[in-house]
Amino acid sequence: MQLGIIGLGRMGGNIARRLMKAGHSTVVYDRDPKQVAGLAADGAGGAKDLADLVSQLAARRAVWVMLPAGKPTDDTVTALAELMSSGDAIIDGGNTFYRDDIRRAKALKPKGIDYLDAGTSGGVWGLERGYCLMVGGDDAAFDRLEPIFKTLAPGLGDIPRTKRPEGSDPRSEQGYIHAGPVGAGHFVKMVHNGIEYGLMQAYAEGFDILQGKASAELPEDERFELDLTDISELWRRGSVISSWLLDLSAQALASDPKLSKYTGSVEDSGEGRWTIEAAIEEAVPADVLAAALFARFRSRQEHTFGERLLSAMRFGFGGHVEEAAKGG
Repeated sequence: MQLGIIGLGRMGGNIARRLMKAGHSTVVYDRDPKQVAGLAADGAGGAKDLADLVSQLAARRAVWVMLPAGKPTDDTVTALAELMSSGDAIIDGGNTFYRDDIRRAKALKPKGIDYLDAGTSGGVWGLERGYCLMVGGDDAAFDRLEPIFKTLAPGLGDIPRTKRPEGSDPRSEQGYIHAGPVGAGHFVKMVHNGIEYGLMQAYAEGFDILQGKASAELPEDERFELDLTDISELWRRGSVISSWLLDLSAQALASDPKLSKYTGSVEDSGEGRWTIEAAIEEAVPADVLAAALFARFRSRQEHTFGERLLSAMRFGFGGHVEEAAKGG
């Protein structure tokens, strides 16, 4: 299939490369001409602006928008709507608030343009590992674009298969699902990221406790100088708390046991807040997820070893750079 891709940052460029590697064709655009030139050198069609991108796509066109949530995505979708035709499709793969998806889909419907929201997890590792995709949209639009989602998804890989009931949808095992109507994909991804906050915070607090066991405030015979690098590696091997986040933690500690290159100022990109708002609306207690979000707020005022580990994990899976480091 042919796909237009707008936004060639940490994930957009690798989405294009993964698709091209599997035989799909892409036309790409980014505000940075160097990003476009880099993808063009890899075989993509390069576009100088949105109109040029749309003109290079054959009907029925499909364009994947991979931009920051909010105004950048809103403005781009609005501009695309003026350039595209009935039967075309716009896919938002960023971390958009699901209610914005519903609003956009309603605005595009009179024009006959399909809108799909694709919650996309995989970070900077997606080219190699694939992207876990949670897609919302009409059935017909999803079916038409499914070859794109199937290619981007990780596939079965070497993960042990779950014993599932006969007739279960096989796509979830492949790493992608049609979550429901417009908005459902980003809603599922929103909760995914809220859970991510909680998991990361649990690791951070646990390693803080391990590191603090050497404190001079404790009785001398109860102080332990624990090797956190070895412990993180140990827990990856057969422990019930093993995970990709622990893998990233172990790698970060192995390369920098003191995590000295991180300040511990941890940003939140919106999904954690939206998850807590949903919990309030549904009257669902979400103590851990709320506490994890508030811990990120606190991290911008005072920094612990655990918060440096949070920063290391965020950099590991998504290439997220601390605000202080950006400014410096």
